[in-house]
Amino acid sequence: MLLLDGTPDRRRGVLPNPTAHAIAGANPRRFLAADAVDVVQLPAVEGPQSALAYLQHAAAVPGPLLVWVTGRLMIPARRGGELHLALPGSTPATVRYTGLPWTWLLRTLQAHAGPVLVLADLEADPAALPHVQSGAPTGELSHGVPLFGVVRPVPPVAAREAGPYTRALLEALQTGDPRAGAVLDAAALHQRALAGAGLGAETLPLQWGAPGPVLANVAPATRPRPRPRPVVRVDRPRPAVRPDPAPVPHPAPGHAAPVRDAVPAASAVPPAPAPAGEPAPPQEDLLPVILAAAHAGRHNEAAAMAAAGEQQALRRHGPDSPEAGLWIEVRADLARMAGDHARAAELWLTAAAARLGRSGPADEEVLAAVKRAHYCWQHSGEGAVRLAPALLALWERIPGGEGAAEHIRARLREAEEVPPGVAR
Repeated sequence: MLLLDGTPDRRRGVLPNPTAHAIAGANPRRFLAADAVDVVQLPAVEGPQSALAYLQHAAAVPGPLLVWVTGRLMIPARRGGELHLALPGSTPATVRYTGLPWTWLLRTLQAHAGPVLVLADLEADPAALPHVQSGAPTGELSHGVPLFGVVRPVPPVAAREAGPYTRALLEALQTGDPRAGAVLDAAALHQRALAGAGLGAETLPLQWGAPGPVLANVAPATRPRPRPRPVVRVDRPRPAVRPDPAPVPHPAPGHAAPVRDAVPAASAVPPAPAPAGEPAPPQEDLLPVILAAAHAGRHNEAAAMAAAGEQQALRRHGPDSPEAGLWIEVRADLARMAGDHARAAELWLTAAAARLGRSGPADEEVLAAVKRAHYCWQHSGEGAVRLAPALLALWERIPGGEGAAEHIRARLREAEEVPPGVAR
């Protein structure tokens, strides 16, 4: 699975594309109909050749391939006519050299031997919008590659939350369809998302092709039984559905991958105790309630429930237990969702260090936690220098972490060269 964020003019201190952020935070690993899933997120890839290299690598991997694209489409100001996906630094004057030609993306995916699907939530600048409007109904924008999504005009003010189509699509993917089999029909899912998004007339739907078995159905009736996980019981009436922990995007060589956010624990009324004699629900039943509160913007409420769950785990299992560690990871996710990346990075660093102490540096879950810490650290602003030494110490103990460690050292060297008080 490849998450490609084509957001132009990204500078330090600017919030990441919220649509890409929501996708990365929704555990996209479980959306692919495959036994083993590798998630690669490109949150700020520099230059079209780098983006093309990632696409070529993804297309060469056997099995189903899901490419999720968000960001802005542009037409070069000079010698225009060819649609480009903007990358950091792209403007209409430079996108011919700095953006990814849309045809490059499509040609590369055509070479994939297995089923492939492109999901897109894009905006188009005024010059690119007529090209999109003319090409969408004819399949010109897909060139035979199954493509589903939406394109809308560039909004006058940058959005601070994920687009409604992506939110509706993620909800549909996380819910699944109990009446369907193990694989979801992309066209039906797309229509379900369009209906749930409540899009305006200015939004152009994209639908072309039949992708085959790409999207997994996570509905309980079709989902395979998960591996047994430590159960954390919290005194709260049983809620309905289960959420998922953060995704584990795979970092590029020398770069770090995305991670999730956390919300600092806030004071609120703790969950009500369960009736006497009734067993408390497992963590897997409480998490959907917490996640729903966070998605609805009730971050303090979600953080308070997670803090209560963590306290229960501490009392019952101890501070070094896997059960308590899982709640630290939940709080880290909530902090990311609330936009507090520094707090999220700090919590993921704590969780990663705990996992490292329990299971050693070769454990995949340790690597996943360090990747998430690195992603949040990248977006932690002024807190990055403070958190860098702890993150560097972790990467130095992870096999193959040399590139990420050097990335941190370079960031620290750069920080030393900037005089205090100078805007970065």
